[in-house]
Amino acid sequence: MKILQKLSHYRISRYYKLLFVVVDIVLLNLATILSALARFGNLDKLLSKDERTISLLAVLIWVALLLQKDSNRSVRVEPIESILWRTIKKISIHAALVSIFVVYLKYVDISRLRLVYFYLIFFGLLMISRYFSMKLLKYVRAKGYNFKTFIIVGANKSGEKIRKVLAKDLTFGYRFLGFFDETENNQDVDSDLIVGKFNDVEKFVIDKKIDEMYVALHIDNIEIINELTRICEQNMIRIKFIPDFQLYTKASKVEVAFYENTPVLMFRPEPLEFASNRLLKKAFDVCFSSLVILLVFPWLFPIIMLIIKLESPGPVFFKQERSGRDNRSFMCIKFRSMYVNGMAHKKQAEKGDSRITKFGAFIRKTSIDELPQFFNVFLGDMSVVGPRPHMVNLAKEYSDLINNYLVRQYAKPGITGWAQVNGFRGETKVLSDMENRVEYDIWYIENWSFLLDIKIIVKTIINIFKGEENAY
Repeated sequence: MKILQKLSHYRISRYYKLLFVVVDIVLLNLATILSALARFGNLDKLLSKDERTISLLAVLIWVALLLQKDSNRSVRVEPIESILWRTIKKISIHAALVSIFVVYLKYVDISRLRLVYFYLIFFGLLMISRYFSMKLLKYVRAKGYNFKTFIIVGANKSGEKIRKVLAKDLTFGYRFLGFFDETENNQDVDSDLIVGKFNDVEKFVIDKKIDEMYVALHIDNIEIINELTRICEQNMIRIKFIPDFQLYTKASKVEVAFYENTPVLMFRPEPLEFASNRLLKKAFDVCFSSLVILLVFPWLFPIIMLIIKLESPGPVFFKQERSGRDNRSFMCIKFRSMYVNGMAHKKQAEKGDSRITKFGAFIRKTSIDELPQFFNVFLGDMSVVGPRPHMVNLAKEYSDLINNYLVRQYAKPGITGWAQVNGFRGETKVLSDMENRVEYDIWYIENWSFLLDIKIIVKTIINIFKGEENAY
């Protein structure tokens, strides 16, 4: 218990990253030893110059990744799921960089299987380490040690949100001491949590030795904010401001970017605005579409083309102008699934549509009619995953009816998408059908990740085999 008492006088977060680095270096070297034993049965191979060089590079790369600045992240206020996810991303980058060095340095004596064993073991050790470190931290803080006290000035919805975030997990190590507000009949927070008014703040923070103050006041209260800043700075209290972004936007996520030293708020964060993410998605699109074109088209296309020609007169492919990224139009290609008709470019397909051929119904149900769009992907007009492209006339119509419709056009359209795997596909009978689809498309744009694309592709394949009610 004496150790815990000592911990209460220190901020673990100051040394948290350093501790992580030391522990991770130990685990990395342990994984190297265990992988060699698993692959060779002894450690002799690790003594070679190539192995020693790669082992040193592995340590240096991992340390660099750990020390990478995460400027927008609070060490305390981060759930274990987020820590584990960051670890997975870092170990993936580490594996890629080490592999590049092995190839570039032409280290033919390096066992690829040993590296596979290494990453499997290292990943397992890291997960165990992260899990138990968070459990230990939670235990220490649950006992009342190593916590920070805080107050919130401004008893409103924004302040209540922060209180709930900081109070929801003992691992965060925060202890809430009360709200300060001038309003007596407050509807946003429990009145029992309001411990004083603005004039009471200075005496309270000095008496209670507060660590942090969160200010949830509108900018109109600038004189009060300046006074609170003075109080905090004279008493070595960290002051943090909670802006109410809902005054400006209904967007659920807000990010801050810095153009040199000027902060810029982004109400609709787009991961694909980063060049590295676009490059990753582009590389995947080219590789995936190339595989489909080379492995599937040569044997499947002749069969489909023959059946289409035998069933009804007309072209094999159906080409239609669709709206793409930044609302630029492109020519979308599909296998023809309808009899040639004058309404093909004006009217959406409906359930039981008489224009659809028998074979057309099958290829629409199984999404085989979409396969030629892999040429669109290869040419760069589309992506494997993204919001589905709509007819140009429909895009114009819905952009007038739905305020945020064109936000979905920020990304390249996809063969499949987040809305589709969640059941929003097929005919839009009422406006709310399209509104729901747009919301899912926007969520995808704001939350894109490579693994999300993989998840959507897997769900698409599962849905094809299960059969979808709205696929017609």
